[in-house]
Amino acid sequence: MLEGKVAVVTGAGRGLGRAYASALAATGASVVVNDVDGEIAKDTVESITAAGGKAVAEIGAVGSAESADALVGRAVSEFGRLDVMCTNAGVLRDRTLRNTTDEDFEAVLHTHVWGTFTCGRAAVNRFREQGDGGRLILVGSPAGQRASFGQTAYSAAKSAIVGLTRTWAVECAKLGVTVNAVIPTALTRMVATVPGLGEVVEAVEAGEPVPDQLRRDGLGTPDDVAPVIVYLASDAASGITGQCVGAGGDRISLWSHPTEVASVVREGGWTPDSVAGMFPSTLESRLQDYTSTVRGAPK
Repeated sequence: MLEGKVAVVTGAGRGLGRAYASALAATGASVVVNDVDGEIAKDTVESITAAGGKAVAEIGAVGSAESADALVGRAVSEFGRLDVMCTNAGVLRDRTLRNTTDEDFEAVLHTHVWGTFTCGRAAVNRFREQGDGGRLILVGSPAGQRASFGQTAYSAAKSAIVGLTRTWAVECAKLGVTVNAVIPTALTRMVATVPGLGEVVEAVEAGEPVPDQLRRDGLGTPDDVAPVIVYLASDAASGITGQCVGAGGDRISLWSHPTEVASVVREGGWTPDSVAGMFPSTLESRLQDYTSTVRGAPK
């Protein structure tokens, strides 16, 4: 399916990133495995090559332009080109607003937002040079789609990634580059801190199957998400761009784009009194539920 393609996957040492890199390699792609932890990156590479795939490790934290350029450069020097950039690397700080420090916020946004931005830019520059399109696959989260209590920094970062997905899809269309976000829900170390899921993560890591009901609800293993990554990286998905595709357990979903749900026009404009008079009778019934959450929101 991906024979001759070359992919970079950031944060690919364990969890979802490892599953993505392994699945891409299993379907024919050559993969640059990135992680800040050199040992686990090399372990992922060894696992891929032992299975007959092609992969190399590129160690380093994402976020800087230099790091992004090094990833793209490694793909080109090792395999001759770049076809897919999957920006999976991320960190998590479980903090509510009042407990989120400047350092927490900066760490999360630097990895997720700056890492996505710099890697995306470096990849698109290479795609433009090659002249035959490419694939940007960004990684979002339900936390960036709706409320996720205790995830001030993470929600901000993942919401920003969704914005980048839609804007880049428009900007890159003329290049033949598709840009999509995957919204994964999987039982990884990142969700072990979510109330009620710690024991489930521990059981699954010990080899027990994911309960059927959780799978139907959209929670499974990283391997359940990987097929969507492979599909979006393939030529079969050349007409799909600007989308947020949810994946987890037995479910695949498509998230909607934000749109106005109601509007009111008043000739001559509005005053505070006219807004106060209109809102309860006209717009109040259309208010959106701000309490919606999803179990296991962090990726």
